[in-house]
Amino acid sequence: MQLASIAPSILTADFTKLGEQVVAAFDAGVDYIHIDVMDGHFVPNLTIGPLVVSALKPLAVSRKVLLDVHLMVERPETMLEAFADAGADFLTVHVETCPHLHRTVQQIHDLNCKAGVAINPATPLVFYEDILSDLDLVLIMSVNPGFGGQKFIYRSLSKIMRLRKMIDEIPGHQVILEVDGGIKADNAAEIAQAGAELLVIGSAIYNRQGTVRENIERIKAHLTR
Repeated sequence: MQLASIAPSILTADFTKLGEQVVAAFDAGVDYIHIDVMDGHFVPNLTIGPLVVSALKPLAVSRKVLLDVHLMVERPETMLEAFADAGADFLTVHVETCPHLHRTVQQIHDLNCKAGVAINPATPLVFYEDILSDLDLVLIMSVNPGFGGQKFIYRSLSKIMRLRKMIDEIPGHQVILEVDGGIKADNAAEIAQAGAELLVIGSAIYNRQGTVRENIERIKAHLTR
């Protein structure tokens, strides 16, 4: 089994100690930080803007960590430039909010960012068929987006396996398969075995049951068993 990478999601971090908690994740050896952007329209929550990304960028550059920005917003094309300027390395939009998806992906690439496309739990994989070879990342939501701490939807495992097969059938093109939602130490290995390469994990890392480093190391231990 390929060892999946971990992308801590700051959605459940303590924002009064955000820099400290992000650096703790760096110290635990992560290569990505996942930043959830919500507009209160596409999903029932309101989170952060480009200023948080720009604040984290110098820390990320100093440790060679990538900022993975997930736009759970309506009309994401109006926000892409601001987040690219703030320092996003990956910009992921939702197929459900992009009527002209190919154009939006082109726009992301024109901003010198890696392009990702996410789908919600009830959205079928057919929406990837004509865009997959243009992407750098695909994101399977394994909970309904909007809030951290939800339970993993186990039907997502079949979707992950089918998408893994679709990606592997593209000759000469690498696409990262990312999964977000309900991932914890006790199910991370199963999700990775299904084909996920990048695991977005929030509440299982940022909690009061252990330090950030302890929680990440616990998840890594399960991934290597």
